[in-house]
Amino acid sequence: MHEARLYQNLEDKTVRCSLCAHRCTIREGKQGVCGVRINRGGTLYAATFGKIIAEAVDPIEKKPLYHFLPGTLSYSLGTIGCNFHCEHCQNWHISQQTLEMESLRDLSPEQGVERAFASHSASIAWTYNEPAIWHEYPLAMGTLARQKGLGTVYVTNGYITEEGLREISGMLNAFRVDIKSFSDTFYRKVCGGRLQPVLDATALAKELGMHVETVTLVIPGQNDSMEEMETLIRWVLENLGPDTPMHFTRFHPDYKMLEARPTQIGKLEKIYERAKELGINYPYLGNVGGHPYENTYCPTCGSPVIKRSGYAVRIVGLKDHACTACGGHIEYVSKIQ
Repeated sequence: MHEARLYQNLEDKTVRCSLCAHRCTIREGKQGVCGVRINRGGTLYAATFGKIIAEAVDPIEKKPLYHFLPGTLSYSLGTIGCNFHCEHCQNWHISQQTLEMESLRDLSPEQGVERAFASHSASIAWTYNEPAIWHEYPLAMGTLARQKGLGTVYVTNGYITEEGLREISGMLNAFRVDIKSFSDTFYRKVCGGRLQPVLDATALAKELGMHVETVTLVIPGQNDSMEEMETLIRWVLENLGPDTPMHFTRFHPDYKMLEARPTQIGKLEKIYERAKELGINYPYLGNVGGHPYENTYCPTCGSPVIKRSGYAVRIVGLKDHACTACGGHIEYVSKIQ
C-alpha cells in the first residue's frame, strides 16, 4: 500500500491524520472516519491509492461546472469511501462501501492521464465519492495532467484541512463544492460533519486562485427556508464574490431519506430570483432539465450567452468573454493556463 501524506505519529503507534477536518486519531490497525486511511504499525496508509471503482467521460456540466471549460468533456474517476455519511447520498453504494469490495480495479496516475487524452477530455475530475480522502492519488495524477495541459477538478464536500488544500493547490484548477446547508445542526445530524470547516476551505480555495462553484441540494423541510438560503447567498457574496456560480439543485429521495418529498420547482425559482436580487450574477437551478434557469445570462443586459438543455450546451451570445449583445464581461474559464 501507498504511505499517506499529512499525518503525525503519536504514542503507542497511534497516528493523527491531518488531511480532513475530522483530524482523526487512529490507533494501530484501525481506520479513519473515511474508511480508507489505515494505520498499520504506526504508519498511515492511503489504501485506495491507484484503486478506482467508477470511470466515465462526462460533460463538464454534469459536475456541475458551468463556468469552467464549458461544452467540454471531463475524464472522471471515483473510488470508495467518504468522510461524510450523508443520509441523502446519491452515490451511497460506493461512498459507504468498504475495502473488501471485489470490484475495485487498478489504474496508475500515468494511465489515468493517458486515458484522459485518449477520450479527448479537456480535464480530469475526481468525483462520485469524496476526492479529498484520495489525496495522494489526485495529487500525483493531477501534477502529471497539468504538465500536459489538462484541467483538474475536485467535486468535493469541502471538508479538507488548510494543509491538505494548500498541498494540492499547485495542481488543482476547479473546486466544485457542496455547501449542503448553512446550518451546523444540519451538518452534524445529516452529514456527520460541521459547517465552518467547509466555509473555511471554500474561501481558501478562492484565495488560492481556484475556480469555485457552489452547489446546494435544496431539501424540503431540512435546509430550504428562505432565511437560510439568504444567509448562504450573502456569505458567498462577501467571501467568494458576485461572479461565483451558485447551483440550487432539486432534491430527489434517496438512501436514508426516502420519505422526503422532491423539491417544488417553484421553491427553487424563488431562491434563484432572490440570489439575483441580492447580487449573484450567475445563479442556476439543477435537476430541472430544460428549465430556462439552467442558462447563462449576461449580468449587464440579461441576454442569454450560453443555453443548456440537460448536458447539451450551445454558446449563443459569447465571444472572448464578452456578451455579443452589449459587450458586457462574462466571467468563466475558457482555457487552462
